[in-house]
Amino acid sequence: MTVVKFKNLDSSELAREAVTERLESLKDKFPDLSTCRIVTLLEMHNSPLKPGPDLFTVKVQVVSGRYRGVAISKSDGNLYVALAAVAENLLERLNRFGDRARVKN
Repeated sequence: MTVVKFKNLDSSELAREAVTERLESLKDKFPDLSTCRIVTLLEMHNSPLKPGPDLFTVKVQVVSGRYRGVAISKSDGNLYVALAAVAENLLERLNRFGDRARVKN
């Protein structure tokens, strides 16, 4: 189950679909991830009323399931670039998490 939350940012169906698409590709590689509860926070820093560039942060956190405790956050000037960076790093983090579990066993 994937939950997408927006903070200091208007809800966007396009952004919600982009997050879902990125996470679905990870669920294909890690089948146990489909039973996990994943919370994604899309946040904008700096107000549109203030001068200067906006900064978007994407934070993905696995709240329950086999990969519970895995969290990653990335920021960029573009929301979709930050989302791509999070998806790429989440893939590495999940691989390491699985390796750690195999080593312990």
